[in-house]
Amino acid sequence: MPITADCHLHSIHSGDSDTPMEDMIQAGIRQGLSAMCFTEHMDIGFPDSPEGPGSIFLLDTEAYLGQAAQFKADFQDQILLLSGVELGLQADYAEAIQAYAASYPFDFIIGSSHVCHGRDPYYPSFYQGRRQEEAYLEYFESILENIQLFSAFDVYGHLDYAVRYGPDRDRNYTYETYRDIFDAILRLLIEKGKGIELNTGGLKAGMRDVHPCTAVLRRYRELGGEILTIGSDAHSPEHVATSFSRAAAVLEACGFRYYTVYEGRKPRFCQL
Repeated sequence: MPITADCHLHSIHSGDSDTPMEDMIQAGIRQGLSAMCFTEHMDIGFPDSPEGPGSIFLLDTEAYLGQAAQFKADFQDQILLLSGVELGLQADYAEAIQAYAASYPFDFIIGSSHVCHGRDPYYPSFYQGRRQEEAYLEYFESILENIQLFSAFDVYGHLDYAVRYGPDRDRNYTYETYRDIFDAILRLLIEKGKGIELNTGGLKAGMRDVHPCTAVLRRYRELGGEILTIGSDAHSPEHVATSFSRAAAVLEACGFRYYTVYEGRKPRFCQL
């Protein structure tokens, strides 16, 4: 069966999208989706960037959830609409982040690393003055630190997000190079009852593989991992459910028979 739930979506409520929610919903309906989960950005303590102050990713949660509830009612006969958040995790802001996660009735929380030890791996400065492998390793180590510290999330998003922006992107990047840190990440997620996502967003940016790469997904399954959501990371309608046929093929090749959709923070398993 095809994947019919896109569980990583952004709209005008995220600082890096100007797309109305309704446009995203209509795109999902056209794609034949049965469910969509908006996961608007909330990054407390996001650093200032060359483009301006870091408040760009502070979500107006009341406005977002209010509009989402209205659209959920309006489209209830056509598609299941869920309200989640992509929560940027940083140890320095742990108390505020955990309080925020507990304050709203989200269906789903993606824990993500958009910031590594105070720096944004989107920018070339994160990689300057050292080998790319060192930068990637620091990023993966920061993910393990976050998983050790936080429990206020359901799945960890795009585990190898940094490779989308490294000087060589995912050329010459392999799971085997970082086997020890990835195995530690995956084992701890499984131990804590948390999942990961398969994120297709990097493909449209020219990456060779999904996030995380196929070898990491295969290893997660070998270790007993079962909770896995699918997300396009779309910020505009044309990218909703992008490359989902490829995602299904990757999952089947890795031994998965189900993917996961969260509603009310509870997982539901859907057959591939």
